[in-house]
Amino acid sequence: MQIFVTGATGVVGVRAIPRLLADGHTVTAIGRSASKRAQLESLGAHAIALDIFDRDAASSALREYDVVVNLATHMPPSTTRMLFPWEWRENDRLRREGSATLVDAALAAGVSRFIQESFAPVYEDGGDRWIDETWPIRPAPYNRTVLDAEASAARFAENGGIGVVLRFAAFYGPDQSLRDFLDVVKRGWSPLPGREDAYWSSVAHTDAASATVAALDIPSGAYNVCDDEPLTRREWVNVAATALGVGPPRMLPRFLVALAGKTVELLSRSQRMSNAKLKAASGWAPAYKSAREGLPDAIRSVA
Repeated sequence: MQIFVTGATGVVGVRAIPRLLADGHTVTAIGRSASKRAQLESLGAHAIALDIFDRDAASSALREYDVVVNLATHMPPSTTRMLFPWEWRENDRLRREGSATLVDAALAAGVSRFIQESFAPVYEDGGDRWIDETWPIRPAPYNRTVLDAEASAARFAENGGIGVVLRFAAFYGPDQSLRDFLDVVKRGWSPLPGREDAYWSSVAHTDAASATVAALDIPSGAYNVCDDEPLTRREWVNVAATALGVGPPRMLPRFLVALAGKTVELLSRSQRMSNAKLKAASGWAPAYKSAREGLPDAIRSVA
């Protein structure tokens, strides 16, 4: 298949492209700078510069492609800056306007499948119950635009294409976010807000990439992308502490979490997500059943 990828140099895209190429697909990917385009070319993709907010340019670029994989995001550069609403403005624009423009362009160009990234931890608190894709959603103000991006994919399906939404759980892998996380654990604190018995669903970068490839063969709809066995927050941070050779960190006081606002409230919810729908539709399975196996490997890569 001819596949067009946005957000190609992000943690998922850069891992998905080699898999797509290995499966015999032809991949074109957007690189915002010359250095990013060179990185994509080194992977074997054809790299181009494209303004995804320009409908005419996007429609022209997408001609003769079978699939668009929209992984375009703009995450704040540090965990601390994620707490400030203005740091999410570019990401909001990508999900609200960028996704809509790409869907318009894909429909005009005759693309048959549109795969849209989304953010799974917008579900309501589920306690210890398993959360599937029908569970109620309540995003915080900072990530309300995930609904806009998902609506664009649904509109693609309503107009005759196959529109797939991948609701990714919390990523982990060898990057700066993990380094920031580990720095807090080394100081004796948990970076994860919420009760210690609240579930934290996650997925390794590599497993998120393999799920993206699996989405080439599934019906329209939303799918949770997470590991098989979500851990509680206490279990998650203890796995990290053990891998670092330090003692179990202290959980954040509840009054601090309550004072931190709606963003932290969302990140405090207990979300024991199920990946059963994606596994049944595609045969996909994560290489890491849980963070017990995957997180130590990631930590060894950054230690």
